[in-house]
Amino acid sequence: MGATSIGVSAAPQRTSQDYLSSEEADKIRDNQSPAARIKLYVSFAEDRIKKFEYEQARTAPEMDHGAILNGLLNGYSGCMNDAAEEIDEAKDKQMNIHPELKLLESKGKDFLLELQKIDKAKGPNYGNYNDTLEDAIDGTKDAISDAHDALKEMLPAPVRRKQN
Repeated sequence: MGATSIGVSAAPQRTSQDYLSSEEADKIRDNQSPAARIKLYVSFAEDRIKKFEYEQARTAPEMDHGAILNGLLNGYSGCMNDAAEEIDEAKDKQMNIHPELKLLESKGKDFLLELQKIDKAKGPNYGNYNDTLEDAIDGTKDAISDAHDALKEMLPAPVRRKQN
């Protein structure tokens, strides 16, 4: 069962347990590389958007459908924020994460379009998740910007040439 927890801690620093399933948290713990973690967080964020769209389209009445949608958006935002934080970790370790930065930037743009479509459609329970949706849109813009800036700042690893 347990994909996403609905409640999110109000503390400024979140832990993986706030919005990741135990399997997802294990994957993050098992992968200490910022590059691997960025890929994981992006895939988890994508999963949250797909689940949100699925839940939004469901017609079966749920007790607290608005809270489910809100929780998925909170989880999405947490994934994108943590992916962007991994950029700083990679900078500190002077790691080359250009492919992951490009992935974060590209997928982030796709996610932003989806979130903007959701915002424009103002679907069922919109009043329950519109603030969280706005935060998700802002967080996505920040993650895209962080990835874009890091691509400019972080020099690629030097190419070593074979000596003749």
